Amino acid sequence: MYERILVPVDGSAPSDAAADHAITLARDADAALSVVSAVDVHALEAAKLDSEALLDAYEAEAEKHVAAVADRARASGVDVDTAVIRGAPYRAILDRIDAVDADLVVMGSHGRRGLERYLLGSTTERVLRLSAVPVLVLRRDEGDYRDPEEPESLDPTGSDPTDE
Repeated sequence: MYERILVPVDGSAPSDAAADHAITLARDADAALSVVSAVDVHALEAAKLDSEALLDAYEAEAEKHVAAVADRARASGVDVDTAVIRGAPYRAILDRIDAVDADLVVMGSHGRRGLERYLLGSTTERVLRLSAVPVLVLRRDEGDYRDPEEPESLDPTGSDPTDE
């Protein structure tokens, strides 16, 4: 059914949930997985925060997120490739669809509403409108950020249930 699934990640809980779903889909369909993250250069420039050191730091953080997803995919037996791209996130995703010849995109949605959505825009909405391939959108209501270096066994308070 699918040969290559693209999953954009940004370290948020919704993108992490989408990544897990994409890994399962790729495994079950015997498809390859492409993981992409975008460093939003334009947003940093607009905030006058476009120093090369800051961009490099954001890029390093994005690399951690794509590597964490790639590791989980490989552990599930899924072939995976990764990319970190500088640019507007929706444009980076659309360009990556073409570059890897993806036939499905699996994305998380933050579920922003009202003024926050108006001010921040919606990467997911733009990809949905402009993508030439199907886009599966998953929404996760809890949490906001997952540190890829933090063990998954930790609960939200930081305690390790295996220490009991």
